[in-house]
Amino acid sequence: MPEAVDELLKTAEALQYCTAKMQVQKTLRKQDNMITIRHITEKDLSGLSHLYEELLGISTHLDQMLQVFKSAESSGNYHILGAFHEGELAGSLMGIVCLDLIGNCKPFMVIENVIVSGRIRRQGIGQKLMNEIEKIARENGCGYIILVSGEQRKEAHIFYEKLGYRDEKVEGFRKHLH
Repeated sequence: MPEAVDELLKTAEALQYCTAKMQVQKTLRKQDNMITIRHITEKDLSGLSHLYEELLGISTHLDQMLQVFKSAESSGNYHILGAFHEGELAGSLMGIVCLDLIGNCKPFMVIENVIVSGRIRRQGIGQKLMNEIEKIARENGCGYIILVSGEQRKEAHIFYEKLGYRDEKVEGFRKHLH
């Protein structure tokens, strides 16, 4: 009997998550100058893979991407947004809500994989994506947002500063685990 109750609770949580996600997607469906911002779906992954290839210069394995995407979606803490220009994926970013154990224990958001296609930059797409992810961070009670950007990406740094992000003179470190 306790197992049946556990399964019922899991099903209820999954339904609640799906309902909340649909409400967020409805909120995000805004048309402005032919730009629509919404959560990425499985059918968008091929286009997202092409954007990432443009960003990093390496191809993504779509089968692996699909598995990771499903896992991210089911966690509820990953928000992968796409900007669609005339129906085509033109930009994306990912916001991850992280829990914190310090001070008042408010969550924070990490933004990763920010990309707007070089074919359509300087048309407000990046700003629309950042505005939407900030709304999601606020809705999740996040106290702050952090992001890192490569030192050589000076143009991107100016963009982030215009949106209110500050260079806090914090060093970022990365260790590749191969």
